[in-house]
Formats: sequence, C-alpha cells, structure tokens
Amino acid sequence: MGDVLFSAAAGFGATMALIVAIGAQNAFVLRQGIRREAVLVVVLICIFSDAILVSLGVGGVGAIVGASPEALTVVALVGGAFLLCYGALAARRAFKPAVLETGGPETGGSLRRIVLTTLALTWLNPHVYLDTLLLLGAIAAGHGGGRWAFGVGSVLASVIWFLVLGFGARLLSGFFRKPSSWRVLDGLVAATMIALGVTLVASA
Repeated sequence: MGDVLFSAAAGFGATMALIVAIGAQNAFVLRQGIRREAVLVVVLICIFSDAILVSLGVGGVGAIVGASPEALTVVALVGGAFLLCYGALAARRAFKPAVLETGGPETGGSLRRIVLTTLALTWLNPHVYLDTLLLLGAIAAGHGGGRWAFGVGSVLASVIWFLVLGFGARLLSGFFRKPSSWRVLDGLVAATMIALGVTLVASA
C-alpha cells in the first residue's frame, strides 16, 4: 500500500511540475475562466486529453520496458536528461520571470470555436507529447508494477490544476500577472524536475 501511495504521489508531483509552465493552453483556460465562457467544456477537454495521453505514456513505455528490461536503462537516461534540461530552463525562468497574459483573440462566444481552439492548443502542441508520452512514461516505468498508480496520481494533478485554473481564474488572474509569483513557482518546478531527473539517471 505504501508503494502504491508513493507512486501516486510521485505521479502527482511530476505532472504538477510539468503542467504549471507558462503556455498557450494555460493562458487560454485562464482567459476562458475570466470571461466565464464554456469553462466546464474547456476544463473537461483538457483533463480528458491529459488522461488519454498519460495512459498512452504509462502503458506504452511500460510495455516497451516489459518486453525488453534493458530498455529501462535507456528510457531512464533519456527521460532523466530531459527532466534535467527542463529543470534548468525552469531555473532560468525563475531568474527572469514572465507573466501569464490573459489577453488574446476573442472566441466570439461560439462553443464550436472554443472546443476546436482547446483541442488545437492541446493536441497540436508538440511539448504535450514530450511531457506525457516520454517524460511521464519514463518516470512511470521506473515504478514497475506501481506505474498505473503513478498514472492515477498524474491524472489527479491534471484534474486539480485545470479545475483550479478554470474556475478560480478570477481569483488567480492577479497572481499570474505578478513576476514574483512566477519566480517562486518556477523555482519549485526547477527543484522538482531536477530531483526527478537525478533520481531517474541514478536508477539507470
């Protein structure tokens, strides 16, 4: 039971570290939340998309490792290297913090347009595949039989993040406009990613 909880907590922490980075998807969710336009639809699309991608990453990489145990070493080294690079970039952002802008083109109140925009920002973003299929898949593979608990923790992080971002947008908009807030957040993200990266490389 303890191993399952540990894997789930690891999945939650790793996903939260990856998901909070400034990006077009987060900006769009926040913007829709502030405007109160189809917030539930946008949030659900983001959550279910993440659940699908995380499942593919956890299952796909896990299957590769199961078929070839030697692949775990390669996956751990590659995933660890990416996490260390991500951590370094987050640390760099902490020294030069940006802000999450909520301005942008209007969706015109069209539900169809909002849905298509959300899908495009999610599925046409190459980074989402790197984050979910490779990085989270690599970390999950290191948990062996607990990789699906890791996946559950990962999806839970996505659920909490997008619900808070979308429905708490009006309260959070001030926070996201402060560079000092992002300095702290990026510092925490950098520490988490670097720790995960070192752990992955050490396990190889």
